Formats: sequence, C-alpha cells, structure tokens
Amino acid sequence: MKKIILFLFASVVLPSFATDYQVTSPDGHIVLTLHNDAGRAEYDVTYDGHQMLTRSRLGFKSDLGDFSQNLSLQDVEQTGLDWMVEMNRVKASLSQGAANGVVADFENADGLIFQVEFMVTNSDVAFRYIIPRPKEDNPKCAVIYEEASSFNFPGQTTTFLCPQINPMTGWERTKPSYEEDYTADAPLTAKSRFGVGYTFPCLFRVGDDGWVLVGETGVTSAYCASHLSDYNPETGYTIAFPMKGEGNGYGSEFAAVPLRAETPWRTITLGNSLKPIVETTIAYDLVDPLYEPTTEYQPGRYTWSWLIWQDESINYDDQVQFVDLAAKMGFEYCLVDNWWDERIGRERIEVLSEYAKAKGVSLMLWYNSNGFYNDAPQTPRDCMSSAIARDKEMRWLQKIGVKGIKVDFFGSDKQETMRLYEDILFDANRYGLQVIFHGCTIPRGWERMYPNYVASEAALASENVFFSEFHAKNEGFELTMHPFSRNALGAFDWGGIIMNRYLSRDNKSRHRRYTTDTFEMASGIVLQTSVNCVAMQPNNLDELKDFQLDFLRHLPTTWDETRSIDGYPTKFVVLARRHGNQWYVAGLNGTNKAMTLNLNLPMFAGQTVRCYNDQPVAKGALFAEPEMKTVKVDKQGRIRLTLQPLGGMILIN
Repeated sequence: MKKIILFLFASVVLPSFATDYQVTSPDGHIVLTLHNDAGRAEYDVTYDGHQMLTRSRLGFKSDLGDFSQNLSLQDVEQTGLDWMVEMNRVKASLSQGAANGVVADFENADGLIFQVEFMVTNSDVAFRYIIPRPKEDNPKCAVIYEEASSFNFPGQTTTFLCPQINPMTGWERTKPSYEEDYTADAPLTAKSRFGVGYTFPCLFRVGDDGWVLVGETGVTSAYCASHLSDYNPETGYTIAFPMKGEGNGYGSEFAAVPLRAETPWRTITLGNSLKPIVETTIAYDLVDPLYEPTTEYQPGRYTWSWLIWQDESINYDDQVQFVDLAAKMGFEYCLVDNWWDERIGRERIEVLSEYAKAKGVSLMLWYNSNGFYNDAPQTPRDCMSSAIARDKEMRWLQKIGVKGIKVDFFGSDKQETMRLYEDILFDANRYGLQVIFHGCTIPRGWERMYPNYVASEAALASENVFFSEFHAKNEGFELTMHPFSRNALGAFDWGGIIMNRYLSRDNKSRHRRYTTDTFEMASGIVLQTSVNCVAMQPNNLDELKDFQLDFLRHLPTTWDETRSIDGYPTKFVVLARRHGNQWYVAGLNGTNKAMTLNLNLPMFAGQTVRCYNDQPVAKGALFAEPEMKTVKVDKQGRIRLTLQPLGGMILIN
C-alpha cells in the first residue's frame, strides 16, 4: 500500500470564549457541532439538516485525572486533511478524499489538558483523543480506566446489532469471539442478549432520515479494542472496554499509554441511504502502514477440506485431493486445518508442500493461538504465543514454502491481545507469511496498517452452516447483513463459497444447503477479502456445470472500485465491484420469497452482459438449477431481474 499524497493541514485558532463550534463536511451535507455546556464536552451530527446523532458525550477517566466532567474549552484549531492512498486488500484500489477537521483543547478541574480531534469527510465523522504530557514533564504514562465517549440517537432509531458475550464462555471457553446472532430492526431500548453490549461495527437506521454505522480504526498494541455498551436513555451507547475475565483474566481491561498519547479513531459513517456505508474507506483513510512488506503478498483463492470433510480429512491423502483441486481450478492456495502436526506430521507436511509447489499451489497452515487463555484443544498449540516459538515456527514455514497462516481462538479485546495480534503479524512478515485470524476480533484498519494481514472471521461464519440446520437456513439473513456492517469496515473471511448441496462428504446426507448455487457464487463477490475461500469439494468438478466452474476459475479477489446498488440489511443486497476494466454486479436474496428488482446499472448502459441466475424450483425438486445467459441492459442502464428464494444473480460485462 502506498500513500501518494501526505496529509495536508491548514489551521486557524478560534477565539476561546464561544462554547459551540461547527465543522461542515467538504460537500456541506454533514454538520458536526462541538459543545461545552455545564462542564461537559459533547457533540452532535446532522445530515442535510436531519439529526443523526443527538448530544453525545466526550472524555475519559484515567489515573492522570478525570477528563469527563468539569471541563472548560480553551482553544479550537481548525484543520484540514487531503489524501490519496493506493491499497490492494480492500474494497477499492485507490482512496482519494478530503476532510475538514478541528482540534479542541479542554482543561479539567485540575488544570490538565486533553484534546479532541475530529475529522469530517463527505460520508464520515471520526474522532480521537490526544493526551499531552503535563508541562512539568511527569507523569510520562497513564492508564485509561474508561471513556465517556458515546453515541446518542433520535428516538425513532432502530438497530442492527450483534451482541457482545461474557468472557470464558461458549465452546471450550473461547468467547468472546464475535460469533453471535444479529438482531435486525430492533428498538433502541432493546437490551443486548447477554447484557454486556454490542460488538463493532454497529448499524443504526434513523427512521426515514438515513443510516449510521459506528466503528473504530487504528487499534494497535498501544490501546485496547472496544465495543458499545447497552443503550442508556440519557447517554445512548457508550464506548465499553474489554471485560476483566477476557483471556482467562490475563492482562488489564484498561488501556495503558505513554504520554503523549493518541487513542484509536472512533468512526461514524452516515448518509440518507446505505450507499456511504457500503462504500466507505474511513477505516483505512486515517491510518498508515506500520512496517514495510518483506515480499509482494499475493491475493488469490484457496481450497479447504475442513468445512465439509472436517477433522477426518486432516490426513495426507485427503489433502493431496484438495491440492489437486486447487491446481485444477487454478487457485493459488490450499489451507490445511487443525491437527495437521499430529495427523499428518511435520515431515509429511514438508512433502505435501513440495507436492503442492510442483502443482503451482502454496500451502497455508492453521494454528491455535494459545497459550493459556482458553481450553481449545486443537494443535498446533504454543507455536504463536511467544516470540521464541514464533520465530522457530515461522522460519520453518518459510523454509518449506508455506505462504500463509490461519491463527484461531483469541477470545479477548484486551490491550495484551492486541499486542499478540500485532506481534504475530510483524513476525510473520519477517518470513513472508500472510495472516488470517479466526475466533477473533474485527480488524480495525489492519489491511493498511499491516501489509501481510489478509482478513478475519469475526462473525458467525460458514462452519455454522455445516454445524446446524438453523444456520444453514439462516445463511441468507446473515450474508445480506455483512455488506452493511461487518464487511463494510474490514475484510471478512466468511470461509467459503459452498458448492455442495448437502453438508456432507458424499453430498447426499446430513442437512441440505438452503441457498442456491448462484447465491453461493455471488457471495464470492459480495463478501470482500483478498484471499478468498472457494469451499468446493473434489466431487464438484463432476457435478457443477461448465459455466459455474469457469466462473469460479476466474473469480477476482481484488477490486478497484465498489458501488452500492440496492439492498436492505438481512433482506437483500446488490453491489457492483470493478476489477480492472471489468464490472461484476452481484445480488443476494436473503429471504424465502422470490424478489424482483429494478436495477440502475450505469456501468452497463446499452451493453449485452453475461447473467448468472437461478431457474424457479421445478415441481417435486428441492434445488433451483442455475443458468447463464446474456441479457441486454437498456441505454439508461436499467434492467429488471428476479432473484429466486435464497437465490443470487451475477452480471459481468
């Protein structure tokens, strides 16, 4: 990733006697107002005159002092920001934009200063705290105990949220792992399922006035990750720090910082439609790379036996089948999952890696992140939890030609866990390894900050389609949620374009898949990650139609541009992505009823394009059959298409 134009600042100091200051977005649609009333620092946000956030708190409490009350506004400095950034692992290869900003100095009752920095783009508001070292040069460090930072919404707002869960719960005490069920269109007053708030990103519909997505970016080992509290009628949703018991109690639930300190950015993406939320790049615009890549990391597709064949497939012969599958499909990678060290052995993994390389395929290997902070038994364990172990392991991985690792079971947002993520990424870069995280937190600008970072799971992902018929039936609900929330702010390793119609090795037993083939194919475009899992099985080579195999063989995983076309969270989504000069428009129907859409696709105006769709389910059949044909888009870019129940569509020029 390359920043072409550096940040540009122009500033002017405003008089200190006023108590309200406004910052307007470059296009004038967003207005941020900063308030200092009754000793409290607050802000609110409007879009086209509509109130999107009502008065919301700012500040924090620390061992340095209380910076949440008895505050007086001292100075305000207006700033500006321009950027043009090249990226290759996110929804757009070039991010270019501008922001108007402000840095406000607040003084607390003890005469100590902290600053609030806001940036306002045409679709986003972002803020962070800057904590200077006191004038007497001591203390040189501080502990942040809690933040007053909040997000308050008008009463008509409804929510699309995923609950946080209590620590050391769930399977083998591996939670929280961002793997809970979303609720859609819930009232503000609804309590979270487990009573401990909600994980980022958090999506809100402000009645008919628009949408707001709240998240954070720039979280490193220098701070903890956070989430939102339950709703409070007075303050709204407040930034909540990790819980004390996370990570088996190891590490502080607070944030320890050197002084001068800058906290992560809290981001608010908003507009009168979902378009700014799908298209935002704010998670990457405000952060910089933390180190240089040691090699040119390659995007691509990978095969994965474990999703359907499970632990029994972690043997040499089965993995050869999936290497062969990757080679036949032209995929770049094959992921070997848990237990490989015991069930295949390190010597045979070296042989398998040589076999794969001879086929033009590179291996990726799974690892347990432990340690000591949960009970997940899968091996390899204790290879990623210390610098000495990592160096030994990663040196060996580089030697045998492995190109990536998938590290699982973190279960904490504490600062110590952020340090572990960062250390794994940094050490992996020294040995030319890409990294995927599972059982983990969401990424927070990491695609730009860490050049070998690929994606995270951080959602109820494809394994749950295998585990339970409930989630197989709910796949449409979930995959039409993520483009507007989870995937809007970070790359998402969903874990597979699932082409088996039954969730079994023989493709005849266990429960069925409820989505159509075209839904699954379209999900490879709708869900964004630069190294994407195509979870087809060897039997699919003989079962799928030629046009399906051809589509999967040529599926891009990097995108130059993303546009939101239409959709509603948990109901349906249509978006367009450009790879080079070619546009891919993909749609998912998350409901059990056929859906006819009138689409406006200016990129296809007057063109004849390939259309992948599903036929209605034939009488007596269980599955809709896929079809491919050519269709004409009119000169205004309009086309009318029907998506079958839990079906999909793809248009390619």
